[in-house]
Amino acid sequence: MPLQNRVNPFGELVATAARGTMMGNRGGKFHRDDRTLGKRRWASRHWICCDIHYKGNQHEAMGDGYTSLFFLDEVTALSAGHRPCFFCRRQEALQFLSLAEPPLMADAADRILHDERRASRRDAVAQKHIVADLPDSAMIAIDGAAYAVRGQRLLRWSFDGYTEALPRSAVRQADLITPPLFLIILARGYRPRWHASAG
Repeated sequence: MPLQNRVNPFGELVATAARGTMMGNRGGKFHRDDRTLGKRRWASRHWICCDIHYKGNQHEAMGDGYTSLFFLDEVTALSAGHRPCFFCRRQEALQFLSLAEPPLMADAADRILHDERRASRRDAVAQKHIVADLPDSAMIAIDGAAYAVRGQRLLRWSFDGYTEALPRSAVRQADLITPPLFLIILARGYRPRWHASAG
């Protein structure tokens, strides 16, 4: 039976047999001893996105140290509010935070993000954004479904990969899912890892 540890672009944790290409955590362990979740959805404000395999290390998905989470790709992780990890992805993490305005240290970024994540969940009042102005890799919601901006296309997200594509010009305004801090970083040139289905 799948564990409830796959993350969708809205930051929700779902049990599904679909596989992800990246992993991460939310600052420690928040699952119960039977490897199920209670009401908690994070251990601290330090939400990260990691390489799924780092130097051959094996991780128990819901072990003693932390609650491992899995993402379709880095675009999904960013949308859900997870930044690159400084342990397994140090160069990417340094570049990522250097593109903030002003450049940030990890703890300062995590404080900003924690407020933004809580303000931008599915049940919050969303602010409409002009789709033509969004950078590549931003995620938007259209009729409750997540779409990723990629060039002149909007790719519909699923746990198995990106499915249908809409022309970007077909949608004038949409609710932004990606946290505002990450939107700035993407606009300033950060290029996250995409799932192969986005090609």
